[in-house]
Amino acid sequence: MNPIDLVVTVCAVLSPATCEERHLVFHYSGSPRQCAMAAPPYIAQWVGEHPKWHAVKWRCEYPHPNDKA
Repeated sequence: MNPIDLVVTVCAVLSPATCEERHLVFHYSGSPRQCAMAAPPYIAQWVGEHPKWHAVKWRCEYPHPNDKA
C-alpha cells in the first residue's frame, strides 16, 4: 500500500464557522477517487478520537514532494 494524503475539512462542534483542513496519511493502494470512497471509516475513527471536531468534506490526493512533514 502506498501513502496518500487524505485531506479532511473539519469544523468545530461548538463553533461551526470555525473550519480547517487536516492532512492525514492514509495507506491505500487505489486511485484518489477510490481512496475518497474508502475513507469514511478512517475519518469516523479520527472524529471519534477528536470529539470537538466534525468532518464536513474530504478528498484524497497524492503527496506533494515539497510539502513539509
